[in-house]
Amino acid sequence: MSETSVREAEIAVEQKHVDVVYARVAEMRHEAEAMRTRGDALAHGARNEAVFEQAAMLFERDVMVRHATQILRTLDAEHEGLVFGRLDSTDGETQYVGRLGVRDGDFENLVTDWRAPAAAPFYQATAEMPMQVIRRRVIRSTGQSVVDIDDDLLMPESRLDSMAVVGEGALIASLTRARGENMRDIVATIQKEQDEAIRAPWRGVTEITGGPGTGKTAVALHRVAYLLYRDRRRMGGTGVLVVGPSPAFTSYISRVLPSMGEDNVELRSLSDLLDGAAATRVDPAPVAAVKGSLQMRRILKRAIREAPVDAPTELRIMYRGEVLKLEARDLVGVRAAVHNGRRPPNQSRVDAAEALLEALWRKADSYEDYPVKRAELIRDIGERIDFHKFVVMWWQLLSPAEVLRGLADRKVLARAAGRVLTRSEVDMVADSWTKPGWSVADIALLDELRVLLGRPPKRRRRVEHDPFAPVSVASGRRQDYDEYSHIVVDEAQDLSPMQWRMVGRRGKYASWTVVGDPVQSSWPDPAEARQAMDAAFGGPRTQRRRFGLRTNYRNSAEIFDLAGKVVRDVATPDQLPHAVRSTGVDPIILVTTALTKSAIESAQDLLTTVDGTVGIITATSRVDTLRTAAEEVGNPRLRVVDGLESKGLEYDAVVLVEPEELIRESSTGPRTLYVALTRATQRLTVITSNPTWPD
Repeated sequence: MSETSVREAEIAVEQKHVDVVYARVAEMRHEAEAMRTRGDALAHGARNEAVFEQAAMLFERDVMVRHATQILRTLDAEHEGLVFGRLDSTDGETQYVGRLGVRDGDFENLVTDWRAPAAAPFYQATAEMPMQVIRRRVIRSTGQSVVDIDDDLLMPESRLDSMAVVGEGALIASLTRARGENMRDIVATIQKEQDEAIRAPWRGVTEITGGPGTGKTAVALHRVAYLLYRDRRRMGGTGVLVVGPSPAFTSYISRVLPSMGEDNVELRSLSDLLDGAAATRVDPAPVAAVKGSLQMRRILKRAIREAPVDAPTELRIMYRGEVLKLEARDLVGVRAAVHNGRRPPNQSRVDAAEALLEALWRKADSYEDYPVKRAELIRDIGERIDFHKFVVMWWQLLSPAEVLRGLADRKVLARAAGRVLTRSEVDMVADSWTKPGWSVADIALLDELRVLLGRPPKRRRRVEHDPFAPVSVASGRRQDYDEYSHIVVDEAQDLSPMQWRMVGRRGKYASWTVVGDPVQSSWPDPAEARQAMDAAFGGPRTQRRRFGLRTNYRNSAEIFDLAGKVVRDVATPDQLPHAVRSTGVDPIILVTTALTKSAIESAQDLLTTVDGTVGIITATSRVDTLRTAAEEVGNPRLRVVDGLESKGLEYDAVVLVEPEELIRESSTGPRTLYVALTRATQRLTVITSNPTWPD
């Protein structure tokens, strides 16, 4: 029988099983819908029952509806390639591996969930350690139709004559598929080194490092799905948070977890991690470096101790024929004493009032022939409206935004900074706060101020539940939720120390998965960032495990060879991954002064060459011009981003404009350029005005 005939016959065998699985899934969906209908019927029946019976029925209804809804949500996830693997073992058993576990009506296993321990050999078995697997088969499907298969023969000595072996290169075939707007899951092609990181224990900190294209992000997301599968009660109850570098990145990865049936994970970028505030711009690198350093915390603590500009500078109050007066220096002393207390400022107004009354008593006690008792004075003045009005004006409740905007005044910032900042740093940072909107670096400062200032005390309500309490729109939780069970941080090497403090607050009780690559770092002081990261994890004693990924699956060898040249002075060879795929197509380097025109023309050529997405990557100063020009092309497959926005993204083809400008705008030299050059999977065109680049 010819190889083609064997392949077609084996595909038919797998199609028969896949048909059985989809038929069973349809039955499961019907059963879940019936369960939800019965649950809704319980609610109507409960209305005519006694109170306790009604409560019990409503609880049963809620449990039934919730369970049915969860089943339907899982079944309705994107199940292209629901069955993607098969294992044939030495014990004669055949096991199918897929996106979710499926059993038939008699509870016989039809598909094993890829996260289950029984499925581990599909990813971990090798010819050296076959784990009793004779043949491992990857099944590729479109919709519900099997289109191809690919086999690994791990124990050839145990193979029966009737066991066909078909094809090769399932991983490479998946890598050459066109990229769309969203990242795809890799459940069918997880490699052994990736699987070890995915299945690591949940406790402590799991660090995953690796160069571009090693699948770090995909591994972290699949790890979330695995942990939720293994321990949903612990992980699902308080929630999982995934933090990415930009909104473009979180949008790109947004479909990975839902495609595996997990849609309750919260995705946030560093620019929108704080509820009620979102960044609209990025600071220049020198400004971001100042704002991100831990020294900003000292400045913010000093800033909130300052009296508001419109606060009264004198307290005069008539009491029993005498004028009691607290002058400016008296009020400064009282304010400092209150700030030295235990409570944050927004919860210290009562403390401020009590301190003012004590200061008034000391003033009265210093007068001769003024017979006033302390308790009487405090009681009488404390009940007066004019005193309460003064307290409200003098000890104002502050918002983080008010404090940060106040530092746009150079004199105010210089006073708060003291010797921490130079005069030029004060000027450029203060100027950044005169611009509309917040920058990405500002979000961490606002979050720091949120904690330093404290929440204003709530008014008492008759009911314990406050329906008007702030709620996070994204998750349905109360704002600034700080009790996640697991946090994933992607592109961790770029977080500033202040951003690590912000993320750390949300993980006080969490385990962590941290993904990064030191060679791609855009933060100029990695030692300070590492210190803040360790603090976020709870200190150096926190249990840690590290996994290094060394294989670049994204870039062709030709593209990565060029990318590797630009970081040869800042990276050692062992820090760079190995690209396993060659296309025979070298990057194009185009020298011209007509940068915008050439970039658009090159992008249009690439749109006709590749089936997927094309990205134009450029310096921040050129983004607006190139986006305007790209909009005129009118092709939804074309994207324009700057070097930082490109982090974590990938395109079938990339046009990189003026590489030396990406180096000049970065505080870490060629690292951002290295990132930009490694976004392409198939084609790369570099447009430069320097005829000697990259030498």
